[in-house]
Amino acid sequence: MAAAGAAGLAANVFPFRDARAAPDPVLEAGPVAHGPLPVPLVLDNGSFQARAGWACPGPDPGPEPRLQFRAVCARGRGGARGGAGPQVGNALGSLEPLRWMLRSPFDRNVPVNLELQELLLDYSFQHLGVSSQGCVDHPIVLTEAVCNPLYSRQMMSELLFECYGIPKVAYGIDSLFSFYHNKPKNLTSTGLIISSGYQCTHILPILEGRLDAKNCKRINLGGSQAAGYLQRLLQLKYPGHLAAITLSRMEEILHEHSYIAEDYIEELQKWQCPDYYEDNVHKMQLPFSNKLLGSTLTSEEKQEKRQQQLRRLQELNARRREEKLQLDQERLDRLLYVQELLEDGQMDQFHKALMELNMDSPEELQSYIQKLSSAVEQAKQKIFQAEASLEVDVVDSKPETPDLEQLEPSLEDVESISDFEPLFSEETPEVEKPVTTVQPVFNLAAYHQLFVGTERIRAPEIIFQPSLIGEEQAGVAETLQYILDSLEGLYQKELFLSRYPKDVQEALVQNVFLTGGNMMYPGMKVRIEKELLEMRPFQSSFQVQLASNPVLDAWYGARDWALDHLDDSEVWITRKEYEEKGGEYFKEHCASNIYVPIRLPKQASRCSDAQAAGKGAGASGGGAGEQA
Repeated sequence: MAAAGAAGLAANVFPFRDARAAPDPVLEAGPVAHGPLPVPLVLDNGSFQARAGWACPGPDPGPEPRLQFRAVCARGRGGARGGAGPQVGNALGSLEPLRWMLRSPFDRNVPVNLELQELLLDYSFQHLGVSSQGCVDHPIVLTEAVCNPLYSRQMMSELLFECYGIPKVAYGIDSLFSFYHNKPKNLTSTGLIISSGYQCTHILPILEGRLDAKNCKRINLGGSQAAGYLQRLLQLKYPGHLAAITLSRMEEILHEHSYIAEDYIEELQKWQCPDYYEDNVHKMQLPFSNKLLGSTLTSEEKQEKRQQQLRRLQELNARRREEKLQLDQERLDRLLYVQELLEDGQMDQFHKALMELNMDSPEELQSYIQKLSSAVEQAKQKIFQAEASLEVDVVDSKPETPDLEQLEPSLEDVESISDFEPLFSEETPEVEKPVTTVQPVFNLAAYHQLFVGTERIRAPEIIFQPSLIGEEQAGVAETLQYILDSLEGLYQKELFLSRYPKDVQEALVQNVFLTGGNMMYPGMKVRIEKELLEMRPFQSSFQVQLASNPVLDAWYGARDWALDHLDDSEVWITRKEYEEKGGEYFKEHCASNIYVPIRLPKQASRCSDAQAAGKGAGASGGGAGEQA
């Protein structure tokens, strides 16, 4: 997120961009195999945005990921938006018209709906130009959640191996990939990662290059909850603009206009000062139209507008009369033709035509001809009178000298004012003023502005104070202190044991790493440093580092990892290993989760069952059941 202070217009007015996503082009065929192995595909599978690209070996591995799109799908209906097939990511354009149809494969940050996940993978492979027929003949590096459930990984492996036929796959945590991408080569791999994304915030201790999964903590708050909280705040503040305060616009305010306060209470006290408020409030301009702004029209212009509206209405009625007259004339000609058949003695054709007209006798035909003839004549007379009255109105519509004796407006003038000025105060204009005087009484643009003041800090503050939205969770600072300094409650030799020894705590805080899209607020690093200063012992040191690109560094790190381990069979899961050990199996590496295999209870052998049954032959049925 970039600070938007210098991008504003006069008086801190900022228009909404309402950017639409451009459809992704279908790229050419992917890069050919380099050496004995094909080029790996790197997929950063995020709950907010998916990023996909190639890990090309060589001195220039390539720019940023070729695909970046929102991880949402919408199943269209027939005739809607050009077809009934599902639409994915950037193909949706603007999300707000389809907000009620959007579906995501993620619950929090774990993919649970594999049908929607398959749509995202199809979209990625198709637009990356995967050229292999019937399968994806490339290794895949895929990011997953911290402590990802075995069932989710099993379903993902089944999808990749069974549906796409990939040769091998490697799983890793996105924040760990970002951590190793930003880590200097000579720095130790012990540190503390604070990763905040769209749905969750994680705090991950790293000890000697490996994840300490037992002491990882998750806070179920992120950018999604901040956007929803900001939307509720502004909808309560501006109930007249409920429909215009959309989630997409709230995300735009969060990305470009929000910041983290170093001291939240002190910052709120600053906002109480009127001068500080006027200098720092951001006025978000909603789109509006001033075509019906009545205060900019003089009385002559209003009268001319009424004449134009009356003239258009008369022309519309005349056109409808002409169309009806033409239809009646055609039907009358048809009936007269049938009557001529009767006069000419062509009885067979006459009776046939009479049946087509759904008539029973010549008398009924004659009566209908008379009624239709009189209707046609009356319509012609009305058209002639309307044309004559229109000419008279055009001639008489010239402005005349106003009557000075008539001081009160007529009833028609009052109705015209009420028609064209529904949004203005009902004050009668002063008679002494000339008619051409324009009195602006209301700024319509200001009515369509959202004054975003303390909301700029209140929405992102929820990751430090979840109680602001009623969540019974600990914030980032409290959770960080719990990991570093809390007691496990193990009573041994009359002392409580700390979670980490002091030397390990010192090593962790020397490398506090911030990553994730929700860490891009201005002031985030300063706030974390302030919280650490308050919780750490006196005169202790610590270091806080923000990722160079908190959004894309996870993909860059996964790409670098794939290039470093192209030939390393100890980190890739092959199809053979998947078939032998199951979908939940994976191999650990520096950026992966900890593998915890499924331990099934051992089943007793048949001989032991028979011995147990023989021993309990004389016992009661209930006792035998208890022994079993």
